[in-house]
Amino acid sequence: MAGLYYEELEPGLVVDHSLRRTVAEYDNTLFSALTHNTAPLHLDEEYSRKTMWGQRLVNSMFTLSLVCGVIVAETTEGTTLGNLGFDGVKFPKPVFFGDTIRVRTEVIERRESSKYPNAGIVTFLHQGINQRDEVVCECRRVGMMIKKSHVAEAA
Repeated sequence: MAGLYYEELEPGLVVDHSLRRTVAEYDNTLFSALTHNTAPLHLDEEYSRKTMWGQRLVNSMFTLSLVCGVIVAETTEGTTLGNLGFDGVKFPKPVFFGDTIRVRTEVIERRESSKYPNAGIVTFLHQGINQRDEVVCECRRVGMMIKKSHVAEAA
């Protein structure tokens, strides 16, 4: 698998993910429809022109989902046992159609799992950054990660 194991996720590790994504109007419309988010700020151009932004904003939950999706291939694909929680989710700048988002992950801390000997608990800081180098999304995520030593023993 492409993901990193608990032992490889040392605090201080920073991953600048290679996958980037330009956000399209379609992404926002589909995500908003699928999640029943009918906020006119995401769907109504005429309404949005009269706001402080002067245009529609990309649904922030789409932005968070995109950021947390981009990280999978290079950090957790096949090596995570699940998300345990999110904390400190922030959207310091809005995302507009046509913005290109890249993602940076930093390992903040890790500890052994007291309940599962085959796993450890890792806290990540994920940041979504636009083409203007502005942070548009930030969150701390706690995940339960498989230990490589456990996989080697099972083989």
